[in-house]
Amino acid sequence: MRRRLIQSTLAVVLVVIAVFGVSLVIVETRTISSTAQERVDSEAVRLASIVDSRLIATGAVTAEMLRDQVPEDRYAVIRVPGERPIAIGTKPDGDTIKATRKGEEGETVTVQEPRSTVTREVGRTLLIIGAVALLAVIAAVLLALRQASRLASPLTDLAETAERLGSGDPRPRHKRYGVQELDRVADVLDASAERIARMLTAERRLAADASHQLRTPLTALSMRLEEITLTDDPDTVKEEATIALTQVERLTDVVERLLTNSRDPRTGSAVTFDLDEVIQQQLAEWRPAYRSVGRAIVSSGKRHLEAVGTPGAVAQVLAALIENSLMHGGGTVALRTRVTGNQAVIEVTDEGPGVPADLGARIFERAISGRNSTGIGLAVARDLAEADGGRLEMLQASPPVFGLFLSRTPARPSRDATPTVR
Repeated sequence: MRRRLIQSTLAVVLVVIAVFGVSLVIVETRTISSTAQERVDSEAVRLASIVDSRLIATGAVTAEMLRDQVPEDRYAVIRVPGERPIAIGTKPDGDTIKATRKGEEGETVTVQEPRSTVTREVGRTLLIIGAVALLAVIAAVLLALRQASRLASPLTDLAETAERLGSGDPRPRHKRYGVQELDRVADVLDASAERIARMLTAERRLAADASHQLRTPLTALSMRLEEITLTDDPDTVKEEATIALTQVERLTDVVERLLTNSRDPRTGSAVTFDLDEVIQQQLAEWRPAYRSVGRAIVSSGKRHLEAVGTPGAVAQVLAALIENSLMHGGGTVALRTRVTGNQAVIEVTDEGPGVPADLGARIFERAISGRNSTGIGLAVARDLAEADGGRLEMLQASPPVFGLFLSRTPARPSRDATPTVR
């Protein structure tokens, strides 16, 4: 591209020089020739006037009288009737520019100038025009190099940016070049890079959330299957199998919920459900894990509360809090239900040391953990709660108390809301 720009610019300049240069040479040559002829004519008129004045004054004209009146580069011949011609100067060889004038006393004056003087002047003019043309070509080449560099370098940068995007590096460069069209391409590439970065972040987040959120149902399912393998009682096998099937359904719900939230976190399937059922389900799932470490998990508070949300999401939030207490807490874990205003609240507390002071409100940030855990459980739990229109808060740091707030009545749809078509 750089070579093409230089060649095209140089071609345009050469065409312009050829068209205007040839025209200028022709015009200047004619002007110089015309000026030389006018100069010789003027010289002949002047010399004829001098001869007339001499003839009137003295009645005779000699070469000595007129020698100082004729320039050295000219040749003049004066013919007076009845006398010999008077020649002044050196007669030029070759082609000449000649002018003849007749005086009032009957004399004839002829002035000649060598055409070589015109040729020399035309040569000087051509040399000047050639020098100007050469300077124009040099300036055009320099300008073409600058323009080629200004256009080719940004295009090279944009090509490298596109290649980086294709190779999986979505970092935008935010580099502009002062050319509107190139800056527009750079804007589009940067916007694409940001979209790709968001998509990659969402995919990584989905993978991290899935690995964390599926771990709990899979652990519970594994425990139920172990119970089945360790017993020969058909009733126990049936009971454990039923619970295992419930775990599978919950596992399926978790996967669907994660996929739904990854596409649109605001999408939900909120319904009115009984909190007691969700809490009892969690107690049944987690009691074996707590018994294995010599701890207990209990529930208390107001019964038969109904809340609005997604049962599977609420179960996941409670599972995250219960697992958090199992890993980081101590003593008995208690799930307490109460009512505040138009909200049902489920509090999860234990008898452990609580949340370290250096964590504080950052406990819900991703990658924040008090021990060697993933640090995304509470963050995912808060996202699930907010997707259902509720909220998850840390009500007390020591002993730790986490509160899940859920609405008790369905939210009224706005009159101006536009239904979403999927």
